[in-house]
Amino acid sequence: MKAFSPLTLPNGTEIKNRFVKAAMEENMAEDNQLPGTALKNLYAAWAKGGVGMIITGNVMVDKMAMTGPGGVALEADTPIQPFKEWAEIAKQNNTTVIMQINHPGRQVFKKMGGKVLSPSNIALNMGKHSGLFTQPKAMSEAEIEDVIARFVTTAKRAEEAGFHGVEIHAAHGYLVSQFLSPLTNVRKDEWGGELQARAKILFDIVRQVKSSCGKDFIVSVKLNSADFQRGGFDVEDAIEVVKSLNDMGLDFIELSGGSYEAPAMQGKSGDQRTLAREAYFLTFAKQIAEHTSIPVMTTGGIKRLSVANEVLDSNMELVGIASALAYNPALINQWHVDQDTMGYIPATAWKDKTLSGLANMALVKRQLRRLGKGDKPKVNSSPLMTLIIDQVRTAKLTKRYRKQYVE
Repeated sequence: MKAFSPLTLPNGTEIKNRFVKAAMEENMAEDNQLPGTALKNLYAAWAKGGVGMIITGNVMVDKMAMTGPGGVALEADTPIQPFKEWAEIAKQNNTTVIMQINHPGRQVFKKMGGKVLSPSNIALNMGKHSGLFTQPKAMSEAEIEDVIARFVTTAKRAEEAGFHGVEIHAAHGYLVSQFLSPLTNVRKDEWGGELQARAKILFDIVRQVKSSCGKDFIVSVKLNSADFQRGGFDVEDAIEVVKSLNDMGLDFIELSGGSYEAPAMQGKSGDQRTLAREAYFLTFAKQIAEHTSIPVMTTGGIKRLSVANEVLDSNMELVGIASALAYNPALINQWHVDQDTMGYIPATAWKDKTLSGLANMALVKRQLRRLGKGDKPKVNSSPLMTLIIDQVRTAKLTKRYRKQYVE
């Protein structure tokens, strides 16, 4: 079965199987945005659970620009020892460990403060929830160059810490994705206009990370197959970007989709296109994979081995699993024994889609925290109570963050 067979990446690294723990929002950092005991326990559970590769949750390149107050940040002057310990624990059981590196751009909650940057000063449209976010500042040339340098610095420090590689996040409506989208990038300079110019920031980051890190260091990109917003970054754009990435020495590309405005990564499109119930982006990923020799990974709501096999039989080399591994970190080991074992993913279906999405994320994060404490996940948690707990916890962490960095 291909799913349990090894894969050799272009740089020569061998992944022991095709299952990848895809990135999830964790918000479990300790003081000063550092990884601590809870994250180490969580990643130990995944490594022991049998995945071939782990991609961390967001590690931010600037502690003044965070998606959430409990996020991890790795900068030039960040203490490296906690990251070395995190990498070492995650690498047990012959697991390959990749640090996802990111900048949120305009997707920063107003209560956080800090930097709220974007290629253009176009605010998030979240309907009645738009007030949760700040009007972003259109970036200057110097700010763009600073962000590129920060991605490179974080990649070099990830290598120093012992991670096998990095994944540059260019999806889900975060900063690099904002540059790619004609809806959020209306610049008239070299960073805007035609797609190749809108993609310049991504290409510059990739080239500079590749030239700054060792040949054995894995460099990958997470890209939207589409934004699922009318007039946004679409499949044809993704194909063009992937074609350009072909000659840059990437080791794999992860294809996902959506943003805060159109949370396709939770199975909800913003432009009425229907997403599959599992492997949301497979139809789109297959179209894109035809145009590259780089190994392609896709994720999105996968909880059955039969669906994982379908992904791998569709010209994908890696299959990403996220929420199902929050509820059962040993799912891959169990599939070795019983191929019919089904993972669990919460599906809150309230009328308010934004609140539903937040509740589902809160439910997953609650299980991650349980794993971080050494407890077993629970599948019967109340969505409403969990969302309230998450909001209270986030408020406390936000107060801590603002006291340290903003006020």
